[in-house]
Amino acid sequence: MKHFPIFMALEGRRVVVSGGGEAALAKLRLLLKTEANLTVVASDPAPEIVTWAAEGRLTLIARAMEAGDAVCARLFYAANEDDAEDARVADLANREGALVNIVDNLEDSQFITPAMVDRDPVVVAIGTEGAAPVLARAIKKDIEERLSPRLGLMARIGKAFRAKAEALPFGVKRREFWAEYYTKDIASSEDAQITLDALLDKHLSAHAKEGRVDLVGAGPGDPELLTLKARKALDEADVVIYDRLVAPEILELARREAIMLSAGKEGFGPSVTQDAINEMIVSHARNGSHVVRLKSGDPTVFGRLDEEIEACEASDVAWSIVPGITSASAAVAALGQSLTKRGRNSGVRFITGHDTKGFADHDWKTLARAGEVAAIYMGKKSARFIQGRLLMHGADALTQVTVIENASRPDQRILATTLGELEPTLTQANLTGPALVFLGLAPRAALNAAQQHELEAAI
Repeated sequence: MKHFPIFMALEGRRVVVSGGGEAALAKLRLLLKTEANLTVVASDPAPEIVTWAAEGRLTLIARAMEAGDAVCARLFYAANEDDAEDARVADLANREGALVNIVDNLEDSQFITPAMVDRDPVVVAIGTEGAAPVLARAIKKDIEERLSPRLGLMARIGKAFRAKAEALPFGVKRREFWAEYYTKDIASSEDAQITLDALLDKHLSAHAKEGRVDLVGAGPGDPELLTLKARKALDEADVVIYDRLVAPEILELARREAIMLSAGKEGFGPSVTQDAINEMIVSHARNGSHVVRLKSGDPTVFGRLDEEIEACEASDVAWSIVPGITSASAAVAALGQSLTKRGRNSGVRFITGHDTKGFADHDWKTLARAGEVAAIYMGKKSARFIQGRLLMHGADALTQVTVIENASRPDQRILATTLGELEPTLTQANLTGPALVFLGLAPRAALNAAQQHELEAAI
């Protein structure tokens, strides 16, 4: 993000526009909606500018810009539609301390004016940093159609009602009051006032909601793979307790006012204890908060879900599970394969590389059989142990093994190898992200190439 979006206070502040043609008019139509003190400097102003000046809506200086014209200006627009003149006046304004925008010159501008959807005082700003103006206009059109023309009226009346609404305790109750108000269909200011009074009475007399816990699967990392129910939970949460592997893009979807608490765990590394996580979950829920316990992938797969459910039940805290897409599903999709296939394998095992006691032990004799398929979670640091156990129990060293790092994310990486070469291949790859290991599966492209090679060799 090269431009940080802000809303600047312009009430009573000086804004200067240099230029009197179409470019200046386009900016002035927007600036006239503000409460700024506008000055236009133009030797040949358009008739509309002359009219606005006569109406007292702006000050017109009918000449070319000179030194001192931008003194005390908060913002300055160079809109002369002449590169040399724009550069000259921009230099003057810069020297006089104004923030400068040169129309249609992103590189030399200190700020940009976004596309806007105006439901004053509700304003939606849309910017693409100059990369896609057509896209900005399309987004503006979509939002214009979605937002009621009466939204501004509702917001203005709501703002005036805020002092009364403070009778509700800060937090969940007050937020629920305003959320319900803005879902109403308001036809007039009188209608809005009646609605607000009735809603306030309703919420003041309502019993406080008890806290609850949603145990939510964040999916493998791609925000588009997050379920609608998970997104809703994040949007409503008061507290989000998240794992180390949850993608930053997912965390960005949480309600901005939510308390964000990291509960990171790392195999054979520094971790927040499960007891501490349980206490965090329960204590916030007891205080009446809506807690989202956010886990990478699906919370029911190697997520110690039962321990957190038991902690909730022991404290009489309501809980629910919101499933997510597990990493194995996203990883096998990246390979262009399926987890099961008629004639190849009728079952698949989900196993973990380590548990609370260290490297996890499994039925290695069964896993070593030809045709077995397993998805191995948390298998990076235990890869040599797994490799040794499988080979010791008779697994073919040429068994296909595929490692998928950061499944579904932009930096996804796929390593195709064999059981015999799993180590040192994994160490040499220097993986830094979460990785899932498939035993008995290869990427479809690699598999097709191998089968073609075998066919050609047979011929």
